[in-house]
Amino acid sequence: MTTKKRAAPTETTDRELTVSRVIDAPRERVWRAFADPAEIVKWWGPDGFTNRTQERSFKSGGEWRHVMIGPDGTEYQNLAHYEEVVAPERIVYTNGGGKKGAPGLRMRTTITLKDLGGKTEVSIHHVFDTRQMRDDAVNVYRAIEGGGQTLARLNALVAEEPAFELSLDRLIAAPRERVWRAWADPEQVKLWFAPRPLTLSVKTMDLRTGGAFDMTMHMPDGTKHPFSGRYDEVVPLERIAWSGEFPGGPKKQLRTTVDFVAEGKKTRVKVRQIFTVLTPETAPHAQGAKQGWIMTLDQLAETAETA
Repeated sequence: MTTKKRAAPTETTDRELTVSRVIDAPRERVWRAFADPAEIVKWWGPDGFTNRTQERSFKSGGEWRHVMIGPDGTEYQNLAHYEEVVAPERIVYTNGGGKKGAPGLRMRTTITLKDLGGKTEVSIHHVFDTRQMRDDAVNVYRAIEGGGQTLARLNALVAEEPAFELSLDRLIAAPRERVWRAWADPEQVKLWFAPRPLTLSVKTMDLRTGGAFDMTMHMPDGTKHPFSGRYDEVVPLERIAWSGEFPGGPKKQLRTTVDFVAEGKKTRVKVRQIFTVLTPETAPHAQGAKQGWIMTLDQLAETAETA
């Protein structure tokens, strides 16, 4: 019997480059910024760069053929071959390209998205074909600075463009102290915070910055819709801001801010709610959110104005 000698592992340390950043959005939202061809061209590349896609098939075995265009008009041809696309966790591809008159680069890149519970750590790890290519990436193409700028642009995109957003403004004929009390007292919250014919039960409601809440809306047929989260900011008489999620969904997938503005003996209530990411389970909640809030604010007005 012949025994084959196992080859020694290839050392790649001097050919590697990694950039990473914690992105202030759930992993599913960040993944969409990679997967959606209309989104990735908005942020891919350092500051001032734009992208022109010629072909893109975002799947294992697919390709992305595109041109990155620098602020000075210089074009950088790119051809990426996707080896692995594992939603919403990992992307592995090989890529080759460069600008005319400068050294060409070839590399294998692994992008990982780590769920941090409402935030996402994105790590981009390159292994270049040669050490010289790695050095050219750093010294000629400024890959470290460019990688940081690219992830900053990603962070800005997902922060500015939530999956779903709504805003409401309602003037209530009751003093701000009275309207605030309707929000702060769990027994009063039960009277109006679920659009009829739903009812509300409150398991936990610790109305303070950092406090938690756990509530359930009950439908007439017995169906339950639990929701929970944490208060990010509570300024008595002025503002309540919270982050929440639905069972089985990503953390902090729903963010809501309510401002209370005194206008004489009346109170203007301003609501802004965003879904940072939509899943098949939460999409129906988003679609019905505006009508639900209109009904809920009507009930809030009844509660505050008749007290």
